[in-house]
Amino acid sequence: MRASQKIKIQNSKCNEIHISGAEGLYKASEIQKIVKGYVERALKHPKGKADKIIITIESIKQKPKSISTLPVTTVNCSTPAEGKNIAIELLRSLGISKKAIDIAFELIRKGKMRGAAIITTEKGNRLEPDKERGVRASRLGISKSASKMLSLKLSKHGMNTDTVKEALILASKVASNRQVLAELCVSDNPCYTTGYVASKRFGYLRIPNIKHNGSKSGGRAFFVREGINVEGIIGYLEKMPVIIGRVASSKGIMSLDGILRK
Repeated sequence: MRASQKIKIQNSKCNEIHISGAEGLYKASEIQKIVKGYVERALKHPKGKADKIIITIESIKQKPKSISTLPVTTVNCSTPAEGKNIAIELLRSLGISKKAIDIAFELIRKGKMRGAAIITTEKGNRLEPDKERGVRASRLGISKSASKMLSLKLSKHGMNTDTVKEALILASKVASNRQVLAELCVSDNPCYTTGYVASKRFGYLRIPNIKHNGSKSGGRAFFVREGINVEGIIGYLEKMPVIIGRVASSKGIMSLDGILRK
C-alpha cells in the first residue's frame, strides 16, 4: 500500500507528498482483512488524510527465504543532538566514513526521498539509479508463529507496536544481505521520534528522541561496501521474498558504552 496527498505550492501548483506505506507476505485468505487495515491506516495517519491510495496485490511464485529477526536493544538517549551523536558513533565503529554518514543525515534532514538511499561506506557515493525514488526493501513478512513470539518478547519491554515490528522486519531483511554493513533510519512521521541503526554486528538498535516531536524530516540509508554489484543488491532488496521464521532476543535498554564494549 502506498498513500499520498496533494498539497498546493507556489503558482497554484501541487506537490504530492508521501503519507503512509505498508506491505507484507500473506495467504490469499487474509487479503481482504489486510487491505481493510491498510486503507484505514492511510486515512487516519498523523501526517494527514491521504487523497490517493494505491493497493497492489501480487502473487509470489518464488519460495521465500527464511531468516531471523535482528536482536533488539534500546539505547539510552534524551535529545536529538545526543541521538545523532549515538548514531554517528555506532556507524563509525562499523567502519563507515564521516563523509558517508554526513550525506545520509543531510538526506534525512531534507526528508524528500520516497525510498532509501544506497551509500558506499568509504567514498559516500550514492548508487540508487533514481535519486528521488530511492530503493524500497520489499516482499517481506513474518510467519504467524514468529509474529506471536516477537509480540511476547517486545511486550516485556513495552514496545509491542506495529511500528516497531514492521521496522524490525524490514531492517532484518536488509541486514541479511552480506553487502549491507548498516542501515540508518529516522521516521518521517511527525509523532514518532525514535530512529534506529541496524547491522549484523549490533542488531537493531532503537534510538529514542533522535528528532524533535512534530518534525516531518526523515529518511533511510543503506550503507554498502565499495564496488558492489548494484543491480544484485537492488534485486535482493526489492524482489527477493524474505519471511521472518525465527526471533532473536530483545535486550531492553542499554547505554552506548555498554553496547560498544559488548
